[in-house]
Amino acid sequence: MTRQKPQVWYKKLHWQILIAMLLAIPFGLLTGPEGANAVGWMGELFLRLLKMVVVPLILFSIVSGVTGVGTLKGVGRVGLKTVIYYLLTSSLAIFVGLVLANAIHPGDPNLLQLAEQPQGIAGQAPSIKELLFRMVPENPIEDMVYSGEDPHQGPNVLGIIFFAILFGACILALPKERRKRMTSMFETLFAVMMKMTGWIIMLAPLGVFALLAEVVGTTGFDAFAALGWYMLTVFLALFVHACITLPLICIFLARRNPWRFARVMSPALATAFSAASSNAALPLTMDSAEKGAGVPNRISSFVLPLGATVNMDGTALYECVAVLFIAQCYGVELSFVQQLVVMLTALLASIGAAGIPHAGLVMMGIVLGAVGLPLHGIGMILAVDRILDMCRTTVNVFSDSIGAATIARLEGEPVRWPQDEINPLGESGTNEKAS
Repeated sequence: MTRQKPQVWYKKLHWQILIAMLLAIPFGLLTGPEGANAVGWMGELFLRLLKMVVVPLILFSIVSGVTGVGTLKGVGRVGLKTVIYYLLTSSLAIFVGLVLANAIHPGDPNLLQLAEQPQGIAGQAPSIKELLFRMVPENPIEDMVYSGEDPHQGPNVLGIIFFAILFGACILALPKERRKRMTSMFETLFAVMMKMTGWIIMLAPLGVFALLAEVVGTTGFDAFAALGWYMLTVFLALFVHACITLPLICIFLARRNPWRFARVMSPALATAFSAASSNAALPLTMDSAEKGAGVPNRISSFVLPLGATVNMDGTALYECVAVLFIAQCYGVELSFVQQLVVMLTALLASIGAAGIPHAGLVMMGIVLGAVGLPLHGIGMILAVDRILDMCRTTVNVFSDSIGAATIARLEGEPVRWPQDEINPLGESGTNEKAS
């Protein structure tokens, strides 16, 4: 018999990422733009590595998740529960944002003098036909490719998800032997992608340090003072949703300790914060949900890629607060009906927003247009959008992960913490194993 040694705390990934974040802030403040440029390449390289695995990970994980459900009826059941959860949490987030924006009233007409006409930010609400055409890819391979013209334009993830779900459903409809072979093949491909993801995850502390240092070094704190009340309103709304609404769902629906759940998801949350991208954080989200929170692969591989695309609680909340803030700065008091329009439009816009940095800022043009507010109002909030983008993306990923745990619980899966199975006495205890 041998006694297993407890892992030293600073060797754990979430502690390494936390230390990297704490070091990045003073580094960015002390070195400024020069320091940001010096380390920025490490963050960009880390993001490129994550982007490299996102598309195949989404494709293989969803096909594997659909086939893992077992039956076409089971796929429909899980899909319906997932959509209901995402619509519910996004609606609750928007409601919190509207209440606090009306209560705090952060808008100040004097801020209009800070506004600069934004460049390249525009939007037009897509019609139902356009959404359907976007969802059904004419060429699935083309939809998996990043646009060369715009480095921030990601692949058409909605199209990839639709194709993967349909492909997996067709595998379930095959004869038994062929179904087994195809299922085994995609499970193997998914395992390969998760192994590759694990290698990339080891670089997360360096990537997080570089990304956060770049933001602090280039932005500083000057712009924050003028927009203090607006930022406070967004932060407070995100805090209420992340620390009250979602934990209540975690307790009563997922039947889990929300603090412990957040702790095991911390690598994914830290990456989402630094990268400001749900898609970039997806590999770590899936890894943390399965290995840390014990969410079964058949659930996480279906729910999380879908959530990274359509579940944007923080983005929807932010859009509502920002639109009310811009209206208040213009001296426009939106009526109850207009605020309902903002709520519905923000919900639909958040579903269509890509999981990339500043996607919510782009989609805000749609919400502003829905209530007749000028697009130039976005110029007031450009200076502080990056830090808010990082915070709302973290809320998006936290909601996705709680969603995966909730759907697993509703599907009858037992609550499981892999750490306890490895070491029932806890992190500080020891466990005897056969040598």
